[in-house]
Amino acid sequence: MDAVQKLENGEIKIAEEVIATIAGLAATDINGVAGMSGGLVGGIAEILGKRNLAKGVKLEINDKGAFIDLYLIVEYGTRIPDVAWEIQDKVKTSIQTMTSLNVVEVNIHIQGVNFPKEKEHEDKPQDLK
Repeated sequence: MDAVQKLENGEIKIAEEVIATIAGLAATDINGVAGMSGGLVGGIAEILGKRNLAKGVKLEINDKGAFIDLYLIVEYGTRIPDVAWEIQDKVKTSIQTMTSLNVVEVNIHIQGVNFPKEKEHEDKPQDLK
């Protein structure tokens, strides 16, 4: 269901994908967020070259407002409660500012942890000749 706002001269309809994209961009802008978790279908779409900015966002809109679920991957060492609060605040503020839609809930689901890749060190023992 799209977000609909009735105005004096007509109405404004905002597609769910637009709201989901705003949420996804706001969430990934937070330090400690490695990315969104879109599941198998989202992963296949990205392999095929289609980048979905709403990946990892589940959205429900009703007469009370928007209920948002974000599925995220965080960086190793991130303090999850602090990052989750920051994401909730930024997503809510971004959506309300850009769309005037009431955001009732922003639920955070941590789906994984991104570990730093091991680097090839020059100081590895080499074979002696």
